[in-house]
Amino acid sequence: MEMDWERLLVGKSPEIRQVAHIIEMVGCRRATVLITGETGTGKELAATALHLAGPRCHGPLVAVNCSAIPGNLLESELFGHTRGAFTGAVQSRTGMFQRAHGGTLFLDEISDLPLDLQPKLLRVLQERTVQPLGSSEAMRVDVRVVAATNCDLLRRVEQGRFREDLYYRLNVVPVVMPPLRHRPGDIPLLAEHFVEKICRLEGISRKRLSPDALDRLSRHSWPGNVRELENVIEMAVALSGERDWLSAADFPDPHRAGSPAPVSAAGSPVIALPEGGLDYQQTMAFIERSILEQALRKTGGNKKAAARMLRLKRTTLSAKVRALEALAPAS
Repeated sequence: MEMDWERLLVGKSPEIRQVAHIIEMVGCRRATVLITGETGTGKELAATALHLAGPRCHGPLVAVNCSAIPGNLLESELFGHTRGAFTGAVQSRTGMFQRAHGGTLFLDEISDLPLDLQPKLLRVLQERTVQPLGSSEAMRVDVRVVAATNCDLLRRVEQGRFREDLYYRLNVVPVVMPPLRHRPGDIPLLAEHFVEKICRLEGISRKRLSPDALDRLSRHSWPGNVRELENVIEMAVALSGERDWLSAADFPDPHRAGSPAPVSAAGSPVIALPEGGLDYQQTMAFIERSILEQALRKTGGNKKAAARMLRLKRTTLSAKVRALEALAPAS
């Protein structure tokens, strides 16, 4: 029996309903799906909905972030390896394709897949078999592959950075996640959804959104999309103290370049400490996450360039992103 997947796609706009229609049509199929869209539009939620919309919901959903794993380790992560296959391989390892057998494999940030691994992925998609490193035996796998990217893959193909044959093999069924600015009518529904979700996770009474708060949220352009909206609401709930309502003053002014907090003349954030206090770690995590997301958005998801913008090492930035993702509430 299929699980309720439509609850993951909050909204009634034609754009989000079109996404739901495609998922409903192909959920029970094996066809490979390529989900595209800006950062923060909910590509992973769409992948989860695809998994839940068909009989594979009873199998595993395995997610791999292709940009978070060094290229020299990614092949082993995807396809597995045998003991002694390379220096340090002291025991055999089951790859992600095998772990996803009978279910779905979600390949996030597929545009960062190294060129030398792309023909190997293409072969797996065509033959439905994987050959672990160090093994001479191919293993058959029953996996539905869903890939996602915030990049223009065709542009990458033109630049010689992505194989054309792999692109068409992945893009059998395209799903485009619309940016939030293209579906402003969904903002009130999303805002209410996130307030309810965050209050539930915090174990506090449900807070209300005032009409002026909803109006301010609806007038914001949301360059960070749904993820930015959730982060801003999480901060507002954290800083609202014992109040049972949220007003426009708890949210950024849409005419102030989307800043999540007022900025002093010196450029440092100024946060008013509410009478009831605040969760220091949660607030600082929000600020750090906001800065990281802005840097990644400005650099088109290029972590090396984002790290340079923030005067960080790339490895440090990647570690911070992973740490914040681990702390974030599940969507």
